[in-house]
Amino acid sequence: MVTATPRILVTGFDPFGGAALNPSWLVAQALHGRRIAGHTVQAAQLPTVFGLSALRLGELLQQHRPALALCLGLAAGRAALSLERVAINVNDARIPDNHGAQPVDGPVVNGGPAAYFSNLPVKAMLQAIRNEGVAAELSNSAGTFVCNHVFYALMHQLVTQPGLRATRGGFLHLPCLPEQAAALSAPVGMGLADMVRGLQAGLQAALEHGAARDLQIAAGSTQ
Repeated sequence: MVTATPRILVTGFDPFGGAALNPSWLVAQALHGRRIAGHTVQAAQLPTVFGLSALRLGELLQQHRPALALCLGLAAGRAALSLERVAINVNDARIPDNHGAQPVDGPVVNGGPAAYFSNLPVKAMLQAIRNEGVAAELSNSAGTFVCNHVFYALMHQLVTQPGLRATRGGFLHLPCLPEQAAALSAPVGMGLADMVRGLQAGLQAALEHGAARDLQIAAGSTQ
């Protein structure tokens, strides 16, 4: 009996806020099909839409049952690859999503925990990315837009779906591309090749190291 190659699910978003492209999807596409530590990367695009993005992610998790899931998003104000530590149970949009929704102070999951921590070895990933000469940092806030929405939905599903208990997951924000920087009033951007190289090194480290801790759930819940 031939066993299917274990998969890494890497997601990116479609463009939003009037931008023509989103580097998170370009990076995911570039990694699609690559073999990393005996795993094959499966890339998928998520819509920059509250609710629908989480539903699509859930479908992908059930379809692929990945060993590891890493969702990518754009944070134009940052100049480094940002490994996110925590997702909070809050939807609070500064701008509308791609369907025009702009929730204010609503929960991602009604009655869900106040927050989830990533269960990826973020410090090992950080060091591996930096060893490639790519700027990287740890971040303690994924914001409250669709990126955080997807990050929280990911970790919630890994905890609550029995078939996904073995999957590890997390979120990483990317800077804008150099050609986007001026239009977005952002710091100097990062080239696509550097992002891809850094991400591949980070994924390699994630597979070579166990979770830094068992999945932690922050105390409290939101209604």
